[in-house]
Amino acid sequence: MDDQTVGVVGPAADCEPHLIVRSDSHVRFLWFVAGVSALGGLLFGYDWVVIGGAKVFYEAYFGVVEPQAQAWAMSCALIGCFIGAIGSGTLSELVGRRRALLTAAFLFAVSSVGTGSATAFGTFVAWRIVGGLAIGMASVLSPVYIAEIAPAGIRGKLVCLNELTIVIGIVGAQTVNWLIADPIGAHEGLAAIRESWNGQTAWRHMFEAATIPAVLFFFGALAIPESPRWLANKGRWDEAQDVLARFDGAANARLVVEQMRGAADAAARTSLRQAVRQPRTQRALVVGVTLAVLQQWCGINVIFNYAQEIFTAAGYALSAILFNIVVTGVVMCVFTFIAIGAVDRLGRRPLMLIGCAGLAIIYLVLGGLYFTEVKGWPLLLLVVAAIGCYAMTLAPITWVILSEIFPNEVRGSLVAACSAALWAACFVLTYSFPLLNASLGTAGTFWIYAGICAAGFLFVFRSLPETKGRSLEEIDQSWK
Repeated sequence: MDDQTVGVVGPAADCEPHLIVRSDSHVRFLWFVAGVSALGGLLFGYDWVVIGGAKVFYEAYFGVVEPQAQAWAMSCALIGCFIGAIGSGTLSELVGRRRALLTAAFLFAVSSVGTGSATAFGTFVAWRIVGGLAIGMASVLSPVYIAEIAPAGIRGKLVCLNELTIVIGIVGAQTVNWLIADPIGAHEGLAAIRESWNGQTAWRHMFEAATIPAVLFFFGALAIPESPRWLANKGRWDEAQDVLARFDGAANARLVVEQMRGAADAAARTSLRQAVRQPRTQRALVVGVTLAVLQQWCGINVIFNYAQEIFTAAGYALSAILFNIVVTGVVMCVFTFIAIGAVDRLGRRPLMLIGCAGLAIIYLVLGGLYFTEVKGWPLLLLVVAAIGCYAMTLAPITWVILSEIFPNEVRGSLVAACSAALWAACFVLTYSFPLLNASLGTAGTFWIYAGICAAGFLFVFRSLPETKGRSLEEIDQSWK
């Protein structure tokens, strides 16, 4: 059967205002285009996490021993992430989502080669910042592009595809690090590591491996169309309808374009400054920025970036740590599939509440185990539980919400603003962990994260509306 009925929905069902019937060719093209865009997420995940496995090796090579220098090496990319996120909004509004994705792919490719070839610590940091530019751009562009091409009934699933590729990138980085690195003895010092294969060459290959998916991302982006919402905002209605027809069929494309025209007439070509002054946009922006900061300050990323310290405190040797990191990545991948299946069924709000409550409880217990100096598998089990909880809730659902809640005419700019807030929060998280860990201990640090997650639960309960099943234009009107 060439045509498939995805579902019958309507305004009363709080979903798309028509019968969704699209051919197999439409569905295949939709998933292909979303998959290409989601390669930005894969590179985001890889480039963000690869440094965690390379940390002990590049630190030995460059002689980085001071805590401040170690923190700077780990967090410097976040400067680029912040700038890339901010700049991606303006860039994507000016030249389009597709050309902006091409720019991000190019930056991923050159930064991976540059980082792997660095012979001085300053050069290493500079290339990490360039890689951060690409990460910041991809963090905005990929989910926004997918949200703007996706039919409302499966938009959550498709945007979660971007999070799945982020997780695949994380697992890929962890696996590459584990496979490339030679086993290390428990008592090998920095001098021995520096002169070894790991200290001279292995860490370089860890970064350079990202070149392959970056090149695939670049050429894939050449084959995808421009976002129909961006085309509509530029008044190119016929082109927007043609693109939508390739995803959703001609009849459905006409209905969506009519809805987009109505939203454009109501917006009256609103400028960014005018849009931000509107109460409904301000409410959406407060929600978006708060959720972006919460996704980072919930603390899960320190497990990836400082896995060596966390698992060492749990009593594991370095070679076992690299394997444990792979285990956590596989768990995150499995639970992201659960999120993909649940996001358009349970909805965004319930999953965010589950995530905040679950992490708060896990961190309380985890901190208690560190405080009582419990070692081994109980700590690993709780770390895995925290990662699984995060992977099916805050990790993907935050990006789904950010890609949905803003008006079409300023979506790129406001998602960029939220993403910039996210990366600023991530910088604070990443830079502060060694300092908090040194002053409060691992137990006290995780208890702080537990308090943040509890506060996040209250915010989500009071302020976050449900957006599942609604078109982007309906969500915008709902804020009124």
